[in-house]
Amino acid sequence: MKIKYFLMAAVVALMTACGTASKVPLTNRTHRISVSDVQLLSLSNQEYTKFMASAKKSADAKNTAMVQRVGRNLANAVETYLRNNGYANEINNFKWEFNLVQDKQANAFCMPGGKIVVYEGLLPYTQNEASLAIVLGHEIAHAVAKHSAEQLTKKMNQQMGTSILGTVLNSAVGSGVGDLASQVAGGYFSFRNLKYSRDNESEADYMGLIFAAMAGYDPANAVTFWQRMASASSGSRSEVLSDHPSDERRIQNIKNWLPEAEKYYRGGSSNRVAKTSSSQSLQTLHISGSKSSNRSNKRH
Repeated sequence: MKIKYFLMAAVVALMTACGTASKVPLTNRTHRISVSDVQLLSLSNQEYTKFMASAKKSADAKNTAMVQRVGRNLANAVETYLRNNGYANEINNFKWEFNLVQDKQANAFCMPGGKIVVYEGLLPYTQNEASLAIVLGHEIAHAVAKHSAEQLTKKMNQQMGTSILGTVLNSAVGSGVGDLASQVAGGYFSFRNLKYSRDNESEADYMGLIFAAMAGYDPANAVTFWQRMASASSGSRSEVLSDHPSDERRIQNIKNWLPEAEKYYRGGSSNRVAKTSSSQSLQTLHISGSKSSNRSNKRH
C-alpha cells in the first residue's frame, strides 16, 4: 500500500510540474502552460481560416467600421500596456483581425493571436461603442491571458495522469480498480474543465474591464450591458453545472472592480496604459472562492 500511495503522489507531482510557469498580465496570477505559442497560434489560425471560409461577412458598412474601430482601439491599448509592463515579447503573437459576420446569435470571440469575430446579433445588446468595447475587452483578455493554452494544458495533464494512475493502481491493487479510477478522473476533469473555467471567465471580465478603460471607454457601461444580457437570458443554470456563474454575481463583481477601472478611464490617455501596480490588481481581483464569478448563456 505504501508503494501505491508513493506512486500516486509521484503522478500528482509530475502533472503539477508539467509546463512552463508564467504570469498573467494585470492579475499576476501564475499558471503553467505546456502548449507553445507556435503550436497554439497554428491551431488557432487553422480554425479561424476554416470559420471565415464558411461565415458570411456583414453587409452593414457602418457597423463593420465600428467593430474595426473599437477592436483597433483596444488592440492599441493592450499592446501599449504589454510593452510598458514587461510583456513586449507577447506582442509578436498578435496579428489582429476584426470581423462582423451575419449571424443572429448574441456572441463574439477572440481566438489566440487576436482574431476577433462579432456576430450581428450582439449589437442590439451592446447598443453603443463603449458596451461593445466591454465585450471585446473580455474576449481579448482570454487571448492575452492564454486561457485556451491553459485549458489545453489541463486536458493534456488529465490524459497523462489518468493513463498513468490507472496503470499504477492496477499494478498495486489488482485489475479493475485502476479502470474505475480512470473513469472517475475523466469525469472529474470533464466537469471542471469546460470551455473556460469560471476562474478564467472572472479573470477575463476583470482584465477586459481594465482594457476597455485603457482604450478610453467608460467601464460603467459594463453594468448596464450585462443587465441587458441577463434580462434577455432564457432561464438560469445551476452555477455548479455551468462554466459561467450567475449573472447577478458577475454584475456585482464588475461593480466591485469599477473604482479601479475608473482610474484608468478618468486618468487620461497618458495614464491609461502606464505601468500598473500588480499588488493593487491582485487585491482587487478575487479569482477563486465565492467572489469568482460570471455567467452568460452565450460564449462570452
